[in-house]
Amino acid sequence: MSGAAARAPVAFLGTGLMGRPMIRRLVQAGHPVIAWNRTAEKAAPLRELGVRVAATAADAVTRAQVVVLMLTDAAAIRAVLLTDEVRGLLAGRSVIQMGTIAPSESRALAQDVADLGGEYLEAPVLGSIPEAEAGTLIVMAGAAEPALARWRGLLAAFGGVVHAGEVGQGAALKLAMNQLIAAETAAFALSLALAEREGVPVETFMEVLRASALYAPTFDKKLERMLAHRYGDPNFPTRHLLKDVELFLSEAERLGLDAGPLAGVRALLRRAIDQGHADDDYSSLREAVLGRDG
Repeated sequence: MSGAAARAPVAFLGTGLMGRPMIRRLVQAGHPVIAWNRTAEKAAPLRELGVRVAATAADAVTRAQVVVLMLTDAAAIRAVLLTDEVRGLLAGRSVIQMGTIAPSESRALAQDVADLGGEYLEAPVLGSIPEAEAGTLIVMAGAAEPALARWRGLLAAFGGVVHAGEVGQGAALKLAMNQLIAAETAAFALSLALAEREGVPVETFMEVLRASALYAPTFDKKLERMLAHRYGDPNFPTRHLLKDVELFLSEAERLGLDAGPLAGVRALLRRAIDQGHADDDYSSLREAVLGRDG
C-alpha cells in the first residue's frame, strides 16, 4: 500500500454491531475515519475515538478517499451509495463493500461504481464481534489485483486477507461460509436436544463430540447460550443469518444445486424469528429445534 493509501481518510458507512469495532481498528491503524449511520445515535459514541461523525452519507464520502460499506444488504447499499447526493461523488474514489450480499448483486454494484468513475472491491469478512475487536477477522477479497494491492494494507487492519478472485468470488466464498454457520448450528442444536431428551448428560455428549472428527469450535462457543436459553447481546442476529440463507438458496437454485437440507434450516430460522428472536443471537435456533412457543 502506498504512503498516501496508508493514511487515506476513510468514509465508513454503517456503524452497527460489526462496524463499530472495525472502525476502532482503522483508527488504531492511523486512518482518519468519517463515520455515518442511518440511526445517528449508534455512531455518536465513536467521537470518543476521534472519529468525525457525518450528518449525511454524502458528507462522509466527500471527506474521504475510500468508502467502506458495512450495511445490511444490497438494497440498503443502493439506497445509500447510489442516491443522487452520493453517486456523483464516486468518481476517483474506491468503494470497499464488506457486507454479505449475493455474487450477482456485488457484480452489479461493481459495474455501477465503474460507470460512475469509481473503483470497487468486495471484502466480506468471516468472524464476529470478538474477532473484529481483536483484528483477527478473515477478509475474503474479490477484486482485481491492482485494486487489492492498493488497499490490502487497510484491509489488514481487520485481519488476514485472502484473495478469493474477481468481484463476485469473494461474495460467493462468504455465502459458502455462512451456509456452514447455519447448517452446523442447526445440526448441533438438534443433536444436543436429542441427547438431552434421552437423558444423556451434556458433559458426556460434549466429551465424545470434542474427541471426534465431527467437532467444530463454534459448538463450544454457542453451548453456554443454548443451555442458558440466553440469546441477547448477539454477535450475529438471527434475522441476518436468515437473510444470508435466503441469498444462498437463491444462488444455489441459479446454479442448479440441490440445497434441500438448507431449506429445512431456513424453516427453523423463520420459526426462531416468529418466537421473537429476530434480533437475538442466531444460537436461538435452539429454541426452534425445541419447538418452544414464542
